[in-house]
Amino acid sequence: MTKADLIEDVSRVVEMTRKESEVIVEAIFDSIVRSLRSADKIEIRGFGSFRTRQRQARIGRNPKTGTRVEVPAKKIPYFKPSKELKDVVNNSGISGASAAGASEAPVV
Repeated sequence: MTKADLIEDVSRVVEMTRKESEVIVEAIFDSIVRSLRSADKIEIRGFGSFRTRQRQARIGRNPKTGTRVEVPAKKIPYFKPSKELKDVVNNSGISGASAAGASEAPVV
């Protein structure tokens, strides 16, 4: 699924124009990015949580030349799915479309 597909789905579900739905999707993504930049944890019950993790500096290798390269320490975004999301994804008895539709709540 692409961002355009997500915008289209939101538009269809909430019966808004595509442009209004795009504003909603962009606002959600912007909020998540802003929170991660300020090192806040984002928890969406029933879906999962976003947070940042600190990677230590290390010595890597350039795959083309094989020379050693120093890789600096950095923060990376990390997503941990909720148990409910894992169960829906791994439930092989129900197809993905009907599983999502059965427990789908309106997007706000």
